[in-house]
Amino acid sequence: MSEHAESAHDPASHRPSRRQVLRGAGAGAGVLLASGLASGLLEPTPAYADVPVLGEYDVVVIGSGASGMTAALTAAKRGLSVVVVEKAPTFGGSAARSGAGVWIPNNEVILAAGVPDTPALAAEYLAAVVGSDVPLARQQSFLQHGPAMISFVMANSPLRFRWMEGYSDYYPELPGGMPNGRSMEPDQIDGNILGAELAHLNPPYLATPAGLVVFSADYKWLALSLVNAKGAAVAAECLARGTAAALLGQKPLTMGQALAAGLRAGLLSANVPVWLNTPLVDLNVESGAVTGALVTQNGAQGLVKARYGVIVGSGGFEHNAAMRNQYQQQPIGTSWTVGAKENTGDGIQAGQRAGAALALMDDAWWGPAIPLPDQAYFCLSERTLPGGLIINAGGSRFVNEGAPYSDVVHVMYQRNPTAPDIPAWLIVDQNYRNRYLFRDVAPTLPFPDSWYQADAVYKAWTIDLLAGQIGVPAAALRSTVSRFNGFALTGNDTDFHRGVSFYDHYYTDPAVVPNSCLAPLWEPPFYAFKIVPGDLGTKGGMVTDARARVLTADGTAIPGLYAAGNASAAVMGHSYAGSGSTIGPAMTFGYVAANDIADQAGV
Repeated sequence: MSEHAESAHDPASHRPSRRQVLRGAGAGAGVLLASGLASGLLEPTPAYADVPVLGEYDVVVIGSGASGMTAALTAAKRGLSVVVVEKAPTFGGSAARSGAGVWIPNNEVILAAGVPDTPALAAEYLAAVVGSDVPLARQQSFLQHGPAMISFVMANSPLRFRWMEGYSDYYPELPGGMPNGRSMEPDQIDGNILGAELAHLNPPYLATPAGLVVFSADYKWLALSLVNAKGAAVAAECLARGTAAALLGQKPLTMGQALAAGLRAGLLSANVPVWLNTPLVDLNVESGAVTGALVTQNGAQGLVKARYGVIVGSGGFEHNAAMRNQYQQQPIGTSWTVGAKENTGDGIQAGQRAGAALALMDDAWWGPAIPLPDQAYFCLSERTLPGGLIINAGGSRFVNEGAPYSDVVHVMYQRNPTAPDIPAWLIVDQNYRNRYLFRDVAPTLPFPDSWYQADAVYKAWTIDLLAGQIGVPAAALRSTVSRFNGFALTGNDTDFHRGVSFYDHYYTDPAVVPNSCLAPLWEPPFYAFKIVPGDLGTKGGMVTDARARVLTADGTAIPGLYAAGNASAAVMGHSYAGSGSTIGPAMTFGYVAANDIADQAGV
């Protein structure tokens, strides 16, 4: 899923401003935070000697998301006994809810599809995106082990992957960037392979329309299905897949559902138990080493012992209001995230008590979101399609609407103290509504009344009336729309350079010329959608090294403790290389952690 603010026509000339955006995001909070220094209250965890032992395994994995299940599968295939403990009544975590993009340069799937990637290009690009926020050794570990992880997962589970052709890296103009993209997603899986376990799969963030089988890459075209021949063809293909699956008696799964189901099927084949409804309480520490996990099961606490190591893949802290208030900028809200509701930072806090240093706690996998009454909607194509613009409280544009989504929110937070833009407003007209899908509302159809009742959307027959409804100066909004319409006619956004980057054009309308990112707003009624800083999850957590070992503030590895996914500080630093920069590294470092444990155990 995307980020930036730009300042020049030439792609090369706007790189510094993108880096400035990312640098600014970490100002004041990018340093490591040791638990004792952060609060002065936390002490090393005592051993829970008097707690009943629920079992003893070589490896205990906390969390059944992408990182945890990949780690467990790897450990099992290396000959280690392993158990997965999961807080939720379902498996899959945030990964199961997601579009399941996977960003792993140089893997066998994208190379077979003809992507002209090389290790040198990938290293050059990742270094340009991440900069000095993350040690080079960790970047290299991700790039080295990612392709092997994908090959391993495909060899030991029913998972297969498809290249998301055309989904550009998020900064394709940077050295090593790929305009045609490196991202891939899971291929279709029949849920029947899980048997009764399918009932425990965490539901998707947005359900696929009944009767259709939709891949993440299809949404770009489904949004255009009313006005674009390829869009109509993709819609027909989605229906054909759904019909074929129904005739075969299959339960077709794609995106995050396929990823989680495929990994879970691998664990079933490897006889790895997954204990649901078993939240982590604390880590067990003996003589400075992590030797197990204290969990709650059936209302009582018990100890799960680990002979060789504990891998924490319990997700971020997006649903922990106290942690968000402590570490992140205001305004912030736990209702604006689309991460799994169980992600309340339990693993991060337990790691802190064991001595872990933390980093990137101020940051998240941000994206503009519309606070709809049922749940926040992570706004992708809707803010990028031509015929829409985003304004602040003053009625002015402040960002390239088509920029990678994380960058848009970084700009919102940077500017908000002096030029309020939280909430911001996405402004579109009826021509836009007549042409494009909006979330799951088909073109021309009215939005649900509940959206209006929740103040998430407003509608008016003039720009001035709309401005009055959302509380922005009418003259300013009128002037902004007029200026934007001029840019649309010339195809040149001289204010924010929307359409300069190849990435900006992914979720756009090829029929719109001269710039597929820009179309004028002219047909009433006009609509305004409230935009807040949403996220896919937080990206700060325990500091780890190239072997996924958790480190203390002085850089010492804590014996027996590993972390991956959003429980660890992201290898992407304050940036976002491409779609799947959350899941790709999560799976990779789960794989790295399990292999390191197996290597140390001598198996």
